[in-house]
Amino acid sequence: MKDILIQPIITEKSFNLSSQSKYVFEVGKDANKKEIGKAVADMYKVTVEKVNIVQKRHKTRRYGKTTGIKPGRKAAIVTVKKGQEIKLFEETK
Repeated sequence: MKDILIQPIITEKSFNLSSQSKYVFEVGKDANKKEIGKAVADMYKVTVEKVNIVQKRHKTRRYGKTTGIKPGRKAAIVTVKKGQEIKLFEETK
């Protein structure tokens, strides 16, 4: 399961998707939709309805005179059953 789910992606966009029961995870390069759905269901004890995968390509960046590469990554948008949620975001008051 460690090679399938790497970490949740916590951004403003993914925070807004969580209100629609959709959660975004960075996943391994070799992971497929069935493996991702099973890993999320086992780890968070929820019912997975749908898994969408997004491939993000690497980008070349310049740092002064030198150039570098920001690595690409594979992300999965996991939709869980209505009424269920995954506690990824802690709200502070």
